[in-house]
Amino acid sequence: MLKVGLTGSIATGKSTVLDFIAAEGVAVISSDEIVHRLYSGGAVAPVERLFPGVSTARGIDREELSRRLVAEPERLRELEAVVHPLVRNEIAYFFKAEEGRNAPLAVADIPLLFESGFDYGLDAVIVTTVDSATQRERALKREGMSVEKLQAILARQMPQDEKIRRATYVIDTSGSLQETQKEVRELVAQLKAIRQT
Repeated sequence: MLKVGLTGSIATGKSTVLDFIAAEGVAVISSDEIVHRLYSGGAVAPVERLFPGVSTARGIDREELSRRLVAEPERLRELEAVVHPLVRNEIAYFFKAEEGRNAPLAVADIPLLFESGFDYGLDAVIVTTVDSATQRERALKREGMSVEKLQAILARQMPQDEKIRRATYVIDTSGSLQETQKEVRELVAQLKAIRQT
């Protein structure tokens, strides 16, 4: 089975590309969705210990946690030290389960794949990209996003050019959704063909 990572900077179309990959019948997992689950489950107690008052009866209040991290960006590493190993375990389990089902390939969306320096045992990495003006425009349309928050996020992400240099495959999402979907369909067919050879 081909283990494929999907990554890219904020607002470069990772979620859209992941949805298109899933629409091709490929098993996918999203790190963001894993974190959402953990923030109402296994990560609540350790995160609350780090940032007292960020948890509610429903789990971690992401807006409050985000506000704290904007105020104290140096504490992000503490949070990552707690959450990232939990996410990695879920991704490892996902790949193992799909391998057990004899899937030809499986894709994990890992936003900070290169930044984390963690080796997931991937066979290939897809990087999404878009021009910086479009990226900024898309990002600032997101609920709760501000110029300051976007700058803080971009500051901790590897530049797009470097991600592209490290990629096995690149999907530029600057075009229409139909163009991106066509590009994804062709790439999935290519990956399945690699697996069959």
